[in-house]
Amino acid sequence: MPQAGKTRVALFFGGVSSEHEISCVSAAAWVRALGQSPCAGKYEVTVVGITKAGRWLRTAADAAAMESGAWEQDAANTPCVLSPDRADRALLLCTGDTLARLPVDVAVPMLHGKNGEDGTIQGLFTLAGIPFVGSDVLGSAVCMDKAVANTLMDANNVPHCRWCWAQRAEAEQSPETLCARVEQRLGYPIFVKPANAGSSVGVSKAPDRAALRRAIDIALQEDDKVVFEEFIDGQEVECAVLGNPDDPACVTATRPGEILAGDTFYTYDDKYRNGVSQTVIPARLSEQKLDEVKAVAIHAYTALGCAGFARCDFFVEKGSQRVLCNEINTLPGFTAISMYPKLMEAAGVPFPALADRLITLALNKRKGAY
Repeated sequence: MPQAGKTRVALFFGGVSSEHEISCVSAAAWVRALGQSPCAGKYEVTVVGITKAGRWLRTAADAAAMESGAWEQDAANTPCVLSPDRADRALLLCTGDTLARLPVDVAVPMLHGKNGEDGTIQGLFTLAGIPFVGSDVLGSAVCMDKAVANTLMDANNVPHCRWCWAQRAEAEQSPETLCARVEQRLGYPIFVKPANAGSSVGVSKAPDRAALRRAIDIALQEDDKVVFEEFIDGQEVECAVLGNPDDPACVTATRPGEILAGDTFYTYDDKYRNGVSQTVIPARLSEQKLDEVKAVAIHAYTALGCAGFARCDFFVEKGSQRVLCNEINTLPGFTAISMYPKLMEAAGVPFPALADRLITLALNKRKGAY
């Protein structure tokens, strides 16, 4: 039975995504945070793990089991689904032939990558009439698709690098013509990315035609669209942005932090596995430039329709000192080395207080947002 006076939170993690394991670690951090002040005693938390095969399981596994993946073998797991019927606003627990209704007041989708931050599960929450943490369907989908995001940045005068893109058909049917087109527009080296993938999955840096062909093949393993971007010799810096677009005066950004990558660029392994990359907060920039990055972050966040929170990634070009928006991540990681919670903590907002604030923002979204 629900506990009187507590907000009923459903936390979703795992998922059918190349970032499944990172999602498990982020969600474990959320479970710990929701048990600490100011969250402790305020929320009744239900945890739903989604396997790589797409099976939904309500689990009582602890944070350590979530991180390790052992949660999937917990005999007490209960299959469940989210009812799309707004009269329910609930999870439906499946025990044999019996369905039990478990009401949900707000959802927290800690689901990185495809099927988590691309608008898909946000659409399900919207159908169900359940408020949720983070950007809505359109904002999530826009920021996940680099070709669409870059197009909208162009339209809204958000500074970023030169770029172009191609569909799978062109890449497979006319590869040499495509390579010539990209070379002419961007020159080498060229960054090649799947349009829809997170955490640098499928990203390559191509110094010549042969490497470009290989990079296109790698990107096409993740998505049907490929994005090409010019190389920027600059500092990689990131801002944490917080707030809802219906109250733009309350959208805020932290001072940017800096990524000191351990590889030639900030790879997936750098972010989550090898621990070589380092962070510096605030970034090694002048006060004026720190403020400029913050301002561009808020502009990009609102232009692309973000809500709740997002991490905005930038290059500050060496020499020219141009501030160029690289991308916006609407569901950034919450691991021990993730930049978003580090930036917020440096700004005076520790993770438990941040989790509480994000849930409040979800519950306060404008009417009609879900």
